[in-house]
Amino acid sequence: MDQERVVVAELVRPRGNRGEILAISQTDVPGRLEKLGKAQARLADGSDIQVELVAAWQHKEDWVMKFAGIDSIDEANRFRGAELWVPFANRGSLPAGVYFQSDLLGCSIVDRATGKSLATVEGFQQFGGAPLLEATVDGREVLIPFVPEICKEVALEQRRILVDLPEGLLEL
Repeated sequence: MDQERVVVAELVRPRGNRGEILAISQTDVPGRLEKLGKAQARLADGSDIQVELVAAWQHKEDWVMKFAGIDSIDEANRFRGAELWVPFANRGSLPAGVYFQSDLLGCSIVDRATGKSLATVEGFQQFGGAPLLEATVDGREVLIPFVPEICKEVALEQRRILVDLPEGLLEL
């Protein structure tokens, strides 16, 4: 994980003929894209340029973004495959009890009843419902729903998530 920057959107391709860009949100912070203002874009060639977001709106499951000074399809095409990012210090804040997925990566998953470490959070899957923590237990990938009924306590300082797993979950 890059501790210096936080990607807030993936820029996919131009949209329309006025320099708009279709994007996929990568932020958990409500209202983040609409209020973003200035950010950096890491282009496909690896270079970073500063951009100013003058408008962002949701379109179906994706987002449409309009940057200052980008007014044609050709200008917008420069951003195809780019990442829109902000410095880590400006990543935003979440309500209590809500966590950045990046903060949970690498946390130990610990059985609350036994105190036994079961695995480490390796990644996430999300399909419209609760996020699923990806972990490897006994050589098998398991998915653990990140819901309060299962993930009872998150202790970021200790890099630990205490869980009460339903019977049979690790065997699925």
